Amino acid sequence: MRNITLVSGDITAARTDAIVNAANASLLGGGGVDGALHRAAGPELLEACRALPEVNGTRCPVGEARITPAGRLKAGYVIHAVGPRYGIDPDPPALLHSAYRHSLELALAHGCSSVALPAISCGVYGYPLDEAAGIAFSICGDPRYRELTLTFYLFGEPIYSVWSDVLASSASD
Repeated sequence: MRNITLVSGDITAARTDAIVNAANASLLGGGGVDGALHRAAGPELLEACRALPEVNGTRCPVGEARITPAGRLKAGYVIHAVGPRYGIDPDPPALLHSAYRHSLELALAHGCSSVALPAISCGVYGYPLDEAAGIAFSICGDPRYRELTLTFYLFGEPIYSVWSDVLASSASD
């Protein structure tokens, strides 16, 4: 998959059209990637998230995504994708698939050509790394998204190693 690159590093430093945030349903910040992006983007990101419509504390349901300006990040947009909590939410593969698909559709709809992505749901949400990587690469390899330059920012050697192995085996299929 020529349009996919893996980086072991900090997604908040990405210079790209859009950065995908592994968000929670409130979109008001949290831990992991979400907290790091909110800290790096400054208060403008939180203000933009608060401006999104909310229903019972949910600004973005699991499996969907929302887009906001990126605040102080070196990107035009932040795409907030809410992935499933593995072992808690029903049908995690379908929800993770949907979160990535919604993210990429928003990127295209807003004229983005480069997107930085995290390993959605692979932190505290507990998604198995190899399964999540397979889902991510299956979506990103869809012909609709081949014109996008997609860079996965993976934090730490263990996750980078697993995702690299899955990407290599996907490319040989």
